[in-house]
Amino acid sequence: MTLTEQAIKFWQAGVAAVDGYAATKTALPDISTPDRILAVGKPAAAMARAALDHFEPVPTLVVTKDDHGRDLPEAVEVIEASHPVPNNRSLAGGRALRQAVEAMQPGSHLLLLVSGGASSLAEDLLPGKTLEDLEALNRQLLSEGLDITAMNAERRKLSRIKGGGLLSHFAGAQVTVLAISDVPGDDLNVIGSGIGAVPETCEFTATTQIIASNAHARAAVVEAAQAAGLTVWADEETLHDDYLSVAAHLGPRLREMNTGVMVFGGEPTVVLPPAPGRGGRNQALALALAREISGLDGITVVVGGTDGTDGPTDAAGGIIQGSTWVESADEALLNADSGNFLDKAGALLVTGPTGTNVMDLVVAIRR
Repeated sequence: MTLTEQAIKFWQAGVAAVDGYAATKTALPDISTPDRILAVGKPAAAMARAALDHFEPVPTLVVTKDDHGRDLPEAVEVIEASHPVPNNRSLAGGRALRQAVEAMQPGSHLLLLVSGGASSLAEDLLPGKTLEDLEALNRQLLSEGLDITAMNAERRKLSRIKGGGLLSHFAGAQVTVLAISDVPGDDLNVIGSGIGAVPETCEFTATTQIIASNAHARAAVVEAAQAAGLTVWADEETLHDDYLSVAAHLGPRLREMNTGVMVFGGEPTVVLPPAPGRGGRNQALALALAREISGLDGITVVVGGTDGTDGPTDAAGGIIQGSTWVESADEALLNADSGNFLDKAGALLVTGPTGTNVMDLVVAIRR
């Protein structure tokens, strides 16, 4: 097995450990049969499949990203929408979620499956707000380099269903929320801008549980590396900063790294130029790290979004070595065009939809 193959294998072990189907399945035995299942987010289809395989047929609505609503029973209502910038189908998804909650009867039990991506994929706007307002806000937020907590706080200001708004329409008896966290601190009020958050005042019983997170993914990478007889020098959630600052922080540690593995998680930010090229935060970070380790032998770094996508691209991130960086890469970083550079270098990480979303994962291995 080559160094690159081993690094990818460890990264994939982390992603597999937080698979939406498996994580949901593990949480279901202690949950009574619901009267309705609602699933929203990038891994929503995988989470819904687990619930439908466990319970008798239950009316189910899934709101997820384009091309992510596969392999579901025909009876399931599926709405696919745009990410990271919402569209009209996002409004249809948010409206359908609210109407489904409103239609539930007294004494009923709702199972709400929440995961990252819901901020864009489902929205029901406050009166007077338009799709154009929402699109403009999201483009502004995505270009300014804000972290996810700050972004979701702004998104909630336009929404009827975020920040506990969705469940404020519930008149039943019981809500169970299972969430896959893609935010620092695993805060249900931040995941999907709080679309699964419980209102401060409610008359129903609510049970909430985080069933998968970045910490779970990193732990699986550590386990895989140790099983392979390698020393793990770092296991940290430290990627919460501008990608250039993250690269500058990790660079010296990677250059001084002994034989073994380092694992990092989080979600770096990117400030985009007026006319950005192709790529996302993981591809940008991968290329910036390639500059940091330029010329080093025997090192491979995999940088990827655990959901299998990175920004508005079909790549999850990048796979870089000491030989990846060349002088022309400076221009690619400046123009937010890391995706095109990595593609030409054969250094893109392409996985397709993974059925999960727990922020980003960096795995470095050195021999």
